[in-house]
Amino acid sequence: MAIELLHSGNPNEPSAPWSQESWVTWTAQMLDSYHKWTGRHLIHRVPSNELPSDTADTLRAVQLTESQKLFEAPFVVVSHGTEADPLLNYGNQTALELWEMSLSQLIGTPSRRTAEPVHREERAMLLQRTRDFGFIDDYSGIRISATGRRFRIHQATVWNIVDSTGNHVGQAAAFSSWTFLQPDQSWCHEKGGAVLIEGRREKGGAV
Repeated sequence: MAIELLHSGNPNEPSAPWSQESWVTWTAQMLDSYHKWTGRHLIHRVPSNELPSDTADTLRAVQLTESQKLFEAPFVVVSHGTEADPLLNYGNQTALELWEMSLSQLIGTPSRRTAEPVHREERAMLLQRTRDFGFIDDYSGIRISATGRRFRIHQATVWNIVDSTGNHVGQAAAFSSWTFLQPDQSWCHEKGGAVLIEGRREKGGAV
């Protein structure tokens, strides 16, 4: 699914992307699909049996709130479509900060570019496992930001996104733990405040 970004005063940045119609619809599909495959909710959601059934506007208002909540969540969520060379079509604020990209830079980027060439075969195997089984929740791997900063993600959940008719429309990933790496591997920053220096864990701040 292609997500159209509407821009405000800055032509390079969309205005409140989570509020745009295509974004809200895609977010709902990601959240519904996550629940379908895992039996869990990615964010707190109002139970369907508690939603008023009188108007479609009420449901859309709930979806809009969920869209904002997911975009501002303190964990990473990214997704891509079903192109032969899949293109990123969603990244929340935490993902943008981790990959050091603006939303306009991220949308439309081939998702394979989030990994170094040496790790792309591993990534392809991950995506095939997800296509075969619906989701996985045990993935760890190395990714690279737009500025070349390397990091290892831990315990990521990757799942197939399906629409209301069950058609496969993309894949998404979410994770809340990652470790920044250095080329010489002599130290790293681990989200949560610990630094590994020459094999020792010490207290430390963010790099």
